[in-house]
Amino acid sequence: MITAATLDVTKIEPRRKHPTIFEHFDELEPGEGFVIENDHDPKPLYYQLLGERGNIFTWEYLKSGPQWWEVRIAKRPETAAGETVGEIAAKDIRKAEIFKQKGIDFCCGGNKTLKEASEEAGITEDELKSALSSAEARPLSPSQDYNKWELDFLIDYIVNTHHRYVKENVEVISGLAVKVAKRHGDVHPELNKLAQSVQHFLQDQQNHAEKEERTLFPAIKETVERKREPSYRTSTSPGFIKQPILMMQKEHGISGEDLTYFRKLTNDYTLPEDACNSYTYLFEKMKAFEEDLHQHIHLENNILFPKALELDKELEEL
Repeated sequence: MITAATLDVTKIEPRRKHPTIFEHFDELEPGEGFVIENDHDPKPLYYQLLGERGNIFTWEYLKSGPQWWEVRIAKRPETAAGETVGEIAAKDIRKAEIFKQKGIDFCCGGNKTLKEASEEAGITEDELKSALSSAEARPLSPSQDYNKWELDFLIDYIVNTHHRYVKENVEVISGLAVKVAKRHGDVHPELNKLAQSVQHFLQDQQNHAEKEERTLFPAIKETVERKREPSYRTSTSPGFIKQPILMMQKEHGISGEDLTYFRKLTNDYTLPEDACNSYTYLFEKMKAFEEDLHQHIHLENNILFPKALELDKELEEL
């Protein structure tokens, strides 16, 4: 049974905050929940809870700042078990396209059930299921079936496709954002906020890719190699990749929030009548970067990371 209906996190000693919340969550019966109150967005907790407990909870914002945040955390009813949109997208890229068409986030928000996703998209669950079923009639190219790729091959693909895309576009987009803000910022002040935010966002994307390439990806590759050859000696111990993956998932969530912010700031990249060629090009580049990042995060969150953790756990038990 739950120990408190509302938990004021600000009154808990910092090192005990997350453990206390986890203790409350673990005491819940299926269908029960409690509310946490905090003086900042507790989104990092969401990713820790997802990483350590899995998709067995719901997360509902009751209040979202600017001074106080309230979130209701509940344990899913046992009857609510089922595949998430992220898991469905990971198994079939054709269904990922359906989610994209319906405006359903299957990468950063891929932990939702079909029922939850359809409600957020403003359609019925039956309508969504019907669209997903119809997608199965379309041919699937073997080259698109990322779910069957070897993990080390998938890592190389991510680095050579998506990480390279980030590195090649950082300076272009950042420079465009500054240029357009200087020219149109007086009439469209939101461009000044966009330019500043985009520069931080792009730097974060570069740093994120570098951390993956320097630490996490080599560790996953070693895990794959040890699976193929049990005598292979890894430079890290089994279980090592769990925390780096959790951190990357948290950063993916922040990236998703940034993309949502950019769309709100630009009214979904709607161009004003006085938009020049650079203005137009900036918005096209931003939309293209968003689309690539969604695919990038999908491959990691829904395919690479779960399979790497499963493999790591298997080797840990040997």
